[in-house]
Amino acid sequence: MTHRIPSPRPSSDPLHRSRPPLPRRHPLIGPACPACSHPSCRRRRAERSPRLGGHRAEFAPEHALAATVQDRHPHLVVWYGEETGSYWVASSTGLAEVPDAGTLTRLLDPAPAHR
Repeated sequence: MTHRIPSPRPSSDPLHRSRPPLPRRHPLIGPACPACSHPSCRRRRAERSPRLGGHRAEFAPEHALAATVQDRHPHLVVWYGEETGSYWVASSTGLAEVPDAGTLTRLLDPAPAHR
């Protein structure tokens, strides 16, 4: 069975519908947003940022938080992994990857006991 490929409707046809125009988009300034918190944009900005003590300047707040948590828990080793974008905790029971700062503080500082 063969079917003929239909031709498009001419614009004079009452059933003709023109496609809506594409939305106008502003051109990107560069390969990443200049100041947003998207993980992909932060990784791209970090490629061009200087290293401070072996760490990228883009991730300085995360490294500072890991150092603060490390100071509060001297029996643990806590650091921020720039490539994984997560916090890491090494303890006597093993190694744990923590996805964000909120989970890290909840994990290491349990909720107070209810009275």
